[in-house]
Amino acid sequence: MAFESSRCLVIPAPSGGAGADRACIPGSESPIRAPRLLAVIALLFSVAAVCACGGESPTTPSGAPTTGTIAPGNPAGRPDLDAAEEVAKDIEVPWGLAFLPDGAALVAERDSGRIVRVAAGRAPEQVYRLPDVAARGEGGLLGLAVAPDYAESRYIYAYFTSETDNRIVRFRLDGPPEPIVTGIAEAGNHNGGRIAFGPDGMLYAGTGDAGESGRSQDPASLNGKILRSTPEGLPAPGNPYPGSPVYSLGHRNVQGLAWDRAGRLFAAEFGQNRFDEINLIEPGRNYGWPDVEGAGGADHGFTDPLLTWTTAEASPSGIAITGDILYVAALRGQRLWTVPLEDGRVGGPRAELRDRYGRLRTVEAAPDGALWLTTSNTDGRGDPASGDDRVLRFPAR
Repeated sequence: MAFESSRCLVIPAPSGGAGADRACIPGSESPIRAPRLLAVIALLFSVAAVCACGGESPTTPSGAPTTGTIAPGNPAGRPDLDAAEEVAKDIEVPWGLAFLPDGAALVAERDSGRIVRVAAGRAPEQVYRLPDVAARGEGGLLGLAVAPDYAESRYIYAYFTSETDNRIVRFRLDGPPEPIVTGIAEAGNHNGGRIAFGPDGMLYAGTGDAGESGRSQDPASLNGKILRSTPEGLPAPGNPYPGSPVYSLGHRNVQGLAWDRAGRLFAAEFGQNRFDEINLIEPGRNYGWPDVEGAGGADHGFTDPLLTWTTAEASPSGIAITGDILYVAALRGQRLWTVPLEDGRVGGPRAELRDRYGRLRTVEAAPDGALWLTTSNTDGRGDPASGDDRVLRFPAR
């Protein structure tokens, strides 16, 4: 895959499909055409299970999520996006997802405040309910993170909307929540909400402007920022603003955080009307909102995104990186974008799972190399099907 420093990639829609996929690497003046995507050949397979009574198991269409036996992982492999396995269904507005050391996942239900444990071959089990969650609009129980030292500390972290603010708490499953970061303004939208521990052991949080764009340029505000804190919630050592958790500013609504193998931080950001973004985050950088949406701010002291899409093609929430591929879960775009990475640069994106599962909220890489994905069709903006919302797993081969 060639890496272009300034290009737009236009992917024609499959025959009979509507529209074309377009993603821009800032600096482009003219689009380049990618080869037409090959149509996926639908296969049907039968698995005969002969028992004493001579019965047979039903057949499963290729591409449909399978249940039951879960394929083993291969941490060195690449997720197989044609081998979906349904780990759980009927989850109410799943948002955050984080893995426990035993390979099971914790999933946050935005509106109920519940945290459920999800594991292959087992029904989802409520393990905690956060009190004081104020679920309205895009707010509620949002991101989850598991402490890197969970085996010793047993701490789980959550970002949620209360009646007065957005906040980060930590707790053990048998104890009350302890607020560690408070005072992030809340609103019906633009609450951010993704949290994750970085390779440096610090806790990162993506926040939104909570509907007031001026907050994004105000270093004294926690909104419209990426925050970096110690596990106790204190401003992390080495932050660009001494005594402040602010790590970067000029963001509109960050809901995706992921690191590559070199420790570089990437973030997904919702645009307003024109461009969604993938940014390479560096401490103290200003990413332009509300002065700039998309590229074009470099001449004014802002940092341009690595990649943009139109808001109809993406509306990106969670992101994950495995190997040299960045995965981007798209809500309005109803697809999973895959983006090659090389030394902090991006190659041409490719749309996967388009319109197959509806709105996609969260994507996470599991310890065994599998990719886990949650749908978001029950969030008030989707078209729920029977069984929504789901947690899907794509094993690494």
